[in-house]
Amino acid sequence: MLIVNRLTKTFGGLTAVSNVDLEIKEGELIGLIGPNGAGKTTVFNLLTGVYLPSSGEMAFEGKSLARLKPYQITARGVSRTFQNIRLFSTMTVLDNVKVAYHWHDRYSVANAFLRLPGYFRGEKKTTRAAMELLEVFGLAQKAEELAKNLPYGEQRHLEIARALAANPRLLLLDEPAAGMNPQETQELMDLIAQIRQQFNLTILLIEHDMSLVMKICERIYVLDYGKVIAEGVPAEIKQNPRVIEAYLGREA
Repeated sequence: MLIVNRLTKTFGGLTAVSNVDLEIKEGELIGLIGPNGAGKTTVFNLLTGVYLPSSGEMAFEGKSLARLKPYQITARGVSRTFQNIRLFSTMTVLDNVKVAYHWHDRYSVANAFLRLPGYFRGEKKTTRAAMELLEVFGLAQKAEELAKNLPYGEQRHLEIARALAANPRLLLLDEPAAGMNPQETQELMDLIAQIRQQFNLTILLIEHDMSLVMKICERIYVLDYGKVIAEGVPAEIKQNPRVIEAYLGREA
């Protein structure tokens, strides 16, 4: 589904990502881990068009992602969440999800401006779909609350719901468990498993919580200083000397 070949990104004299190779097959749940500053979020920003690569290739379902803008990559079927929550905080929970669903609206600007029947049919369909998605995340009862008033864990869930509203085939989750307590993390693990099956998703996950990564990821890539230093199943990654050194250092 996704092939990344020798992906590189430099910022002036700093090489944030260097010759990264990734391969993700349809239906997989893959982890991308590494110490702080290893380049993980930069990879996500490259895959979603936030940054342009300095060199290298990215292909999703056989078609290049190079030089595409973020909205064009979303249209291809790639959606993401962010390490720092980026909800529309002063909009309602429902409207946060409807914003993403409007990507699929078929009524014209004229329909919306003149409030023609096509606009109302489209809005009704969008609202129904958004509410169904909020049901999945246990947020339907809070549809009319402002997003900023949700507890932290529910804000995380809402961000994932909004990403799913874009109808992706590949979902990129950037530290979805950040700031969560152990109970919230367990609930998130169950939720990821549920939506993966229900929505037939392929998932690439950045996460610092190793218990979560080792339990739900089928394969793991490890970055350090912008380079892939290891790739394998969780049991292999746990025992890899280069990974242990990257996280814990070594004796002088």
